[in-house]
Amino acid sequence: MPDFGLTIQDTLYPVLWVLVFPGFLFTGIVGLVITWIDRKVTARVQYRVGPPWFQPFADVVKLLGKETIVPRGASRLAFLGAPLVAVAGATLVSTMLWVTLIWREGFVGDIFVILYLLVLPSLAIIMGGAASRSPLASVGASREMKLVLAYELPFVIALSAIILKAGGALRIEDILAAQAARPFIASVSGVLVLLVLVMVIQAKLGLVPFDQAEAETELMGGALIEYSGAPLAAFKLAKAMLYFALPVLGAMLLVGGASFAGKADEVVVMPGRIAGLAGMVLGFIVLAVVIRNTNPRLRIEVAMRFFWRKVTVLAILAVAAAAAGKAYGIAWL
Repeated sequence: MPDFGLTIQDTLYPVLWVLVFPGFLFTGIVGLVITWIDRKVTARVQYRVGPPWFQPFADVVKLLGKETIVPRGASRLAFLGAPLVAVAGATLVSTMLWVTLIWREGFVGDIFVILYLLVLPSLAIIMGGAASRSPLASVGASREMKLVLAYELPFVIALSAIILKAGGALRIEDILAAQAARPFIASVSGVLVLLVLVMVIQAKLGLVPFDQAEAETELMGGALIEYSGAPLAAFKLAKAMLYFALPVLGAMLLVGGASFAGKADEVVVMPGRIAGLAGMVLGFIVLAVVIRNTNPRLRIEVAMRFFWRKVTVLAILAVAAAAAGKAYGIAWL
């Protein structure tokens, strides 16, 4: 047999990363716990008791045991394949982020790969809603498509500001290393990027005020109205995974890593950065819950104007501040 230079470890480790830690299993469990916290806090705000801690897990298990019904006239392949695309995108994003954060293994341009992978769950919702041939699902898919077109522009511009502050680095590992001396959040451009990311994360998670695609009071579930059983469980699990992966991405871009290469390439662990990362992740989650419980749903055209005007302007200002700080050597910009 030909020797391709691969050992069992070379083959097994990537599989374990994707399926167990830090990929599907780890992110799914933590994501479901975060959704329980969200539901519990929301219930308390509304003077309700709220669900027990195991309720999100019980919901997924229950859906896995339910019958999967494909609507008459629907595209079966697209309808059943869309949830798998959503879960795959969330799993790969989480795996790439944690592998870079813990083992510092990345590749050139991985920030763009993550950018593309983060679109997959939204594209899956659009594909699934359109494939179901339901009028309400089609409206939900149309709204999701418009929302993606709205928030992706400021998101890309905000990432450009991060790349500028990192000296043009396109690897997440290099972006983390660029924050060894000073995290990006301790600058004007970093604060502006933070504001943009808070809004973008809210929209990518489909939380109020950017839940136009689901809109239970208007569309009775929107793009996912025809889903049941295991496919619906996959969509809910993908959303829970993003509820954890997106705050982790935001924290890494603004605070940096928990360890850096010191002299002679020795790894220097910074406990303060670990606390900073955890605090930033928790901050994103808290803001998402607070915004969800203090705002009404926006009309889709209002949401598009909000992202294209106000949020995009913030992102452009972040790029301008980052460019000025880099050109004139002003760290606080």
